[in-house]
Amino acid sequence: DMIIRGGENIYPREVEEFLYGHPKIADVQVVGVPHERYGEEVLACVVPRDAADPLTLEELRAYCEGRLAHYKVPSRLQLLDSFPMTVSGKVRKVELRERYAAHP
Repeated sequence: DMIIRGGENIYPREVEEFLYGHPKIADVQVVGVPHERYGEEVLACVVPRDAADPLTLEELRAYCEGRLAHYKVPSRLQLLDSFPMTVSGKVRKVELRERYAAHP
């Protein structure tokens, strides 16, 4: 599972592990979605710790600034209540990619 953004290889797990450190994130999945110029862009699908005080894209970017390579910083944020799961309990990342590919 790899995202290729503008020729740079991004491992979603690396970005997820970094984002788990944000106090407003309860759970996160990172996927690549199509981008006209870069091939793919980084989408962070986040289950917020507190639905009444959800994370914003600006807060996410500020958290990443200077701590994560600029090309790995998510350019899109999608807040969710939960992730689509397989019967065996794994996150269906393919479904996340398909669901949000056409919704910038």
